[in-house]
Amino acid sequence: MQTPIGAQRAPGFWPLAIVFGLFVLFLYGPMITIFVLSFQGPEGGLTFPLRGLSLHWFHKLAEGLGTVDIGAAFRRSLALGAVVMAFTVVLSVLAGLAFRKKLAGSNALFFVTVASLIMPSIIISLGIGLQFRLIDTGIKSVLTAMDAAALLEGYGTALGLFSSALGAHLTWTLPFGLLIMFAVFNRFNPAYEEAARDLGATPWQTFRFVVLPLIGPSIVGIGMFGFTLSWDEIARTSQAIGDVNTLPLELQGLTSTVTTPSIYALGTVTTVVSLLVMGVALGAAALLRRRSIRRK
Repeated sequence: MQTPIGAQRAPGFWPLAIVFGLFVLFLYGPMITIFVLSFQGPEGGLTFPLRGLSLHWFHKLAEGLGTVDIGAAFRRSLALGAVVMAFTVVLSVLAGLAFRKKLAGSNALFFVTVASLIMPSIIISLGIGLQFRLIDTGIKSVLTAMDAAALLEGYGTALGLFSSALGAHLTWTLPFGLLIMFAVFNRFNPAYEEAARDLGATPWQTFRFVVLPLIGPSIVGIGMFGFTLSWDEIARTSQAIGDVNTLPLELQGLTSTVTTPSIYALGTVTTVVSLLVMGVALGAAALLRRRSIRRK
């Protein structure tokens, strides 16, 4: 309810407004600072005052930062984020559909699934890395016993971007996807499905033409969570990725060696990618809602 013009504010309004303003400044101030400092001129440093205004440090970033291949790390993070997003969406939807029916041990299964949210990320990363090193040991033992010298020499490690790193990221993204889908299906009206079946629709047709359009915005949201959580993940990746690095890991390493605003330019680029993904997700969700309204 809007306050009438000239009406007196409640006594606690301004203190709370100041606290909220400080909270917003604390939340977005660092990001805005990085944005501003990344657009400095060639003489720019890591602190204020701002020295010039240009795209100089973005050009330097495109040329490369020493021996670090930023472009390759960027592509690896994009590819891993896309795969994590796809797995998170598919598995979350399937789990949400499965949990609509009573399952033996469903409560225990649910708590086991979301338990990774309360475990320290670095411990999970170490555990996954250890598991895949044990797999390496087992495979090498089998190849040695089979006297397959050629295969043994060509075998590297099971640790990798789309093996151990993918598993580590899914332990972070899947619980969020599951919680969203459980919330969606808890308030889903089964009368829509019953009406479709009464009209002769098959289970697949019911899901495709009735259920999927209704849960579409939520699926888009899960995809956004899956990508953005994977895109900036460090702790769960650090011990489970093997010989290559994702962009956040490279960025973490560069903070101790790069002493120019190029590091700010890299931070700006990664943040813009996250914002673009969120913008696309919000736009897709809004489009799905409009289509659903038109159909009604």
